[in-house]
Amino acid sequence: MKVSQSEFGVYNNAPVSLFTLTNGNGMEVKVSNYGATITSITVPTATGEREQLVCGFDTFENYFSNEYIENAPYFGCTVGRYSSQIKNAVFVLDRNVYELAKNCGENNLHGGKDGFDKKMWKAEVVTADDEVTIKLSLESPAFEEGFPGNVVVFVFISLLKDNVVRVRYSADTDADTPLSLTNHTYFNLSGFKSDIQNHTVSIKASHKLFMDDTGAATGDIENLDNRVDDLRKPKEIGEVQQTMSDGFEHYYIFDKKDGLIEKVAHFNCEESNRSLEIYTSEPGMLFYTGKYTSDALSRESGEQFGKYRAFCCETHRYPNGPNIEKSPRSITKSSEQYESETIFKFSF
Repeated sequence: MKVSQSEFGVYNNAPVSLFTLTNGNGMEVKVSNYGATITSITVPTATGEREQLVCGFDTFENYFSNEYIENAPYFGCTVGRYSSQIKNAVFVLDRNVYELAKNCGENNLHGGKDGFDKKMWKAEVVTADDEVTIKLSLESPAFEEGFPGNVVVFVFISLLKDNVVRVRYSADTDADTPLSLTNHTYFNLSGFKSDIQNHTVSIKASHKLFMDDTGAATGDIENLDNRVDDLRKPKEIGEVQQTMSDGFEHYYIFDKKDGLIEKVAHFNCEESNRSLEIYTSEPGMLFYTGKYTSDALSRESGEQFGKYRAFCCETHRYPNGPNIEKSPRSITKSSEQYESETIFKFSF
């Protein structure tokens, strides 16, 4: 297990660092302290080459290109204060009305115009015999982006010796506030040799949240029995999308006890003989197949991004949770600590 640090760029006159984590199997994860972002995950091939499994860029400047900013796919970043959309960019808490930025039509998306993904995080390296970790921290002042409470956030991104990428979150607040953090990495297990429609997927969920025509959850819960988007048994992504005549942007509610870490999803690419298992403590996951990702985006080394070229597994609290009655753990109280963990286990 080893880790190295290099200069990635400059943001607001401050140096941006890139941390490279490597295990004994040749798996490599790169993390930037801008946005607490996973920029790269590569694995070795039988011929000794390396293949890229995620969307991102090798140069810092490309995160600020016109194409990337206009499309806003949030490649690999840490999203906060609140993941996904909050309806009408407003919520009521303790009889107080809080208005947020409208950065997705009339809704608030992923924390607002200047969310955690656009912040410089403090970073330090933590090493152990069986893992290497980048500990990232951020202070978010009260009413930043309209959210109450001074919040101190920690994100721990680890690479383990058994090809696991573990992402842990903790946060404290001095006032009750919505909190829902996630990592927004997009995966393609073929190494971008093809799109992800030939991947198989299974998700341990018999229900999903209904989304209205603006993309916000209403709180209504749909039963997936006998539906094409029931993924409890493995299905090929492309076949399901063809039947739906649409890509995935579904929030699945897991069949497990909220807060316990369990396996919730499995992806397999027969073409590359690679698989990805996901474990999480979260109540559900926004499964997204990049149906809005711009085809104009690609990595400098040639990996082509775009529609259906990668999938995203956003494990987090209910979308629009502050406006949904009995939404689990959408509000973190000042007397509580926010905690969350998601594990991405690769086989190759």
